Amino acid sequence: MSRTIIISNRLPVQLKINNGNLSAEPSVGGLATGLKSVHREGNGLWIGWTGLTEEDTPKAMEGEIDQALAELNCAKVVLNAEEIDGFYFGFSNRTVWPLFHYFLEYSEFELDFWEAYKRVNQKFADAILEVATDDDIIWVHDYQLMLVPQMVKEKRPNATIGFFLHIPFPSFEIFRTMPWREEVLDGLLGADLLGFHTYDYERHFLSSVRRLKGLEVSFNEIYLENRVIKVDSFPMGIDYKKFHNAAKDSATLSGKDRTDLQIKLDEHKKAAPNTKLIISIDRLDYSKGIAARIKAFEYFLIKNPEYKEKVRLIILAVPSRSNVPQYQLLKKEIDELIGRINGELSTVNWTPIWYFYRSLPFENLIDLYTKCDIAWLTPLRDGMNLVAKEFVACRTDQSGVLILSEMAGSAYEMNEALLINPNNFEEQAAALKEAINMPLEEQKNRNKLLQQRLERYNVEFWANEFMTALKDQQNDENVYVSQKVNDTILNEFSNAYKAANKRLLFLDYDGTLAGFHKDPQKASPDEELYELLDQLHNQENTELFLISGRDKETFTKWFLPKKYNMIVEHGVWISRNGEPFKLLEQVKGEWMEKIRPVLESFVDRTPGSFIEEKNYSLAWHYRNTDPDFGEKRATQLNTVLTSLIGNDDISVLNGNKVMEVKSSNVNKGRASVRMYGEADYDFVFAIGDDWTDEFMFQELPDSAITVKVGPKKTHAKYHVEGTKKVREVLKRFI
Repeated sequence: MSRTIIISNRLPVQLKINNGNLSAEPSVGGLATGLKSVHREGNGLWIGWTGLTEEDTPKAMEGEIDQALAELNCAKVVLNAEEIDGFYFGFSNRTVWPLFHYFLEYSEFELDFWEAYKRVNQKFADAILEVATDDDIIWVHDYQLMLVPQMVKEKRPNATIGFFLHIPFPSFEIFRTMPWREEVLDGLLGADLLGFHTYDYERHFLSSVRRLKGLEVSFNEIYLENRVIKVDSFPMGIDYKKFHNAAKDSATLSGKDRTDLQIKLDEHKKAAPNTKLIISIDRLDYSKGIAARIKAFEYFLIKNPEYKEKVRLIILAVPSRSNVPQYQLLKKEIDELIGRINGELSTVNWTPIWYFYRSLPFENLIDLYTKCDIAWLTPLRDGMNLVAKEFVACRTDQSGVLILSEMAGSAYEMNEALLINPNNFEEQAAALKEAINMPLEEQKNRNKLLQQRLERYNVEFWANEFMTALKDQQNDENVYVSQKVNDTILNEFSNAYKAANKRLLFLDYDGTLAGFHKDPQKASPDEELYELLDQLHNQENTELFLISGRDKETFTKWFLPKKYNMIVEHGVWISRNGEPFKLLEQVKGEWMEKIRPVLESFVDRTPGSFIEEKNYSLAWHYRNTDPDFGEKRATQLNTVLTSLIGNDDISVLNGNKVMEVKSSNVNKGRASVRMYGEADYDFVFAIGDDWTDEFMFQELPDSAITVKVGPKKTHAKYHVEGTKKVREVLKRFI
């Protein structure tokens, strides 16, 4: 029976050892809550670090810990202090975290950190491989474990793996600065489904994949060898009912049942009923923009002195990574800022900022959410920001105003909030003034819509939506239009080949027999390929044709001495048994003088592109251009050429990073059918990788074995992963 295996840096369990006694309690965090149902279903398992280093765990208690975790359907990954220092505090939080949050100046590219990150990721992967089967669904979480998907996929190629990134994925220009950028992408591409909070993060990831890995991306799908990897956005929600109900319960408390904080806030409200309380809750992290927010608050008070003694900012900064130097400096800066502002602006009856540097229990968070009038959350960069959603969920009377940074992932879902640029003090001051003076009816109208959305798309919905998409990816038999060539099918090919009396083979070159090269003239055949083609060509009762869009001069140089049969320029020229090329089709080339200047203008305006001029066609190559820019220019060129061509007897072929203009009556399908009609063949085989080969797949008889290289939609009956697999297939014919 299949099960779901969840993997995260930390387990959803609080382990404590006091006086030799072990306690294990489930966590109440957002991820633990959201994945509760997924973890519970089908005998699920959660793998992660316990929070206790190897040095802090008594050997005698390891069995007891394993048993306690097993009862909660969890399993541990053991990490020592050195690994935590290099992997977690090092690479994860001093390299990835600042880089992905656009704080490039804080990123440390230390080789020791990277090596520790790889070792620990391998530990997590090994823990998965020890218990996982091919039927299991594996869901890996967050930036600490970006190498795990590929490490698992290498050993379990049929495993279904999902990955969700809980922080932003940066733009290509930022991500490319990481020395190990391609290794990180390789790690993530081991997943079958990659999830991000927003479309922007998804778009940035796809852009990096195209630019750094050169992979084909179609909408939100990545084609990698024999797989189609899906990338999508899944904005994480909160446990809406938990917060909303807690706020309702809090409102019913009276007398001694109230918390101390609730009593103090009530007393403050009673003493100063016209004072607006502004809440600011964040982890103490430079990405949260706390220092900038404090300065913006000072700017607001100086610009609008009439609000002195009318507003109070309550800052709750939750300690975080206090041993990382940048966090220590940030704490010092915030302490000094608050001290200075309170010292300069306070009156006998009023302190502008109340500052808490600690974690507060859940009931006290509810007190702040319900008693404060405005939530002011202005991260400089944030993957989601669930505090904004928690505040809105707690406004049971639908009062209150949310001021939210447009740099937070949650801003995409919360347009009813006052969205601001956190770097613009003028805009922040204006938003504060608007929030303070917003009519109650408008507050309710905004919060009503926000609450409806948050209640509907809660954290459980988020988890289930991701799992549904992952299962669809696992079960989708229509991901490929064609059937993947496996050992059974390969044996059928081989048996049919050997039993045939007369065989006909059509082999494309670029992307099929050989990989692509930045300079097409340098993609010459290697000795292994020559040897393979020699053996096929020399077999009795076998007609082998190399069929390509290449020019005849190149193929003359590479293959004519071998006396292979060749069809080039998509069917214009033919050479048999080492004879010079002859025209296979009567074509005209007058149109080339009209089209060449158009292609040249696109070369001038598209760095990295170039024209390949053949005898009766012109090809515009854009493999070496920026991928997004190249695709944009290709679309433009296609439009221009279509309008120019009109009813002329020429057409445009869109190949793999190439657009070729040629005569309409010439294509590989027409040429291959002519060759097929010359004899009574009982075995026909055609293989190719791009749209120019689709003519062959369509025109050859139904009895032909047609194979596409790569998992793309095709008219071919079968597909293989790449050029390496092509050669494996052909070797079975020898």
